[in-house]
Amino acid sequence: MKIVAIGGGGNGSFGKPYEVKPFDQEIIKLTGKQNPNYLFIGLTQASLKVAEDYYKRMRLNFGTILDCKCDYLCETEITDEQIVKSKINWADIIYVGGGNTLRLMTLLRRYKIDKLLKKAGEQGKVLCGVSAGAICWCNYGNSDSRKFTSNSTKLIKVKGLGFVDILYCPHYDGEVARQADLVRMMKNTSGVAIACENCTALKIVDNTYEVLKVKDDAKVYKCYYKKGEYIKKELNPKGSIQQLSSKD
Repeated sequence: MKIVAIGGGGNGSFGKPYEVKPFDQEIIKLTGKQNPNYLFIGLTQASLKVAEDYYKRMRLNFGTILDCKCDYLCETEITDEQIVKSKINWADIIYVGGGNTLRLMTLLRRYKIDKLLKKAGEQGKVLCGVSAGAICWCNYGNSDSRKFTSNSTKLIKVKGLGFVDILYCPHYDGEVARQADLVRMMKNTSGVAIACENCTALKIVDNTYEVLKVKDDAKVYKCYYKKGEYIKKELNPKGSIQQLSSKD
């Protein structure tokens, strides 16, 4: 599979710089095409208007700036299996936006889009996204989904699609509560967490991984418990999937 899981960073919205452009360029490069088909999945937002505005920004980035052909799978379409299949089959890039991870996973499973995404990944389509859209490809994620439903600051563990054998934590530096909470969360989670600071991403191609950065001082960490001790260490720039998920 080809997966790019982005920890966070400005996409040009709200007057912020387009920091993640190098990640988006790498996503396009992974397709092997000059002008690939880009599909945005907008199921992380409670409001259709907010989701549409999000897509407009991503269409500007991937369409106008980076010359992709763009389309959008929105919530009003996901009950129509033929539309969903047609759009996923058309896509070279499937990009999931940030937002409510729990809502996203509920909808993907309810309408069996999870199975179509697995098939898409097996066919070599590039699966990618930021924050919730990065978590979704992994076993689990450290998620702030409760803030969208109950205005709670409590972080929760959300089950993803399981294509990558890790718990994924985005915004590790930008939302400092995640650092302490990841210590708590991993006490009850076997395996390894990968914590990505803003302006970092994890690129996975088949059996290898690579840490991507747009800022030299940004970091990605591997976190886990071993013999009762919590261990956090900076992830090597490149390695195998086995190294990524092992407690070494």
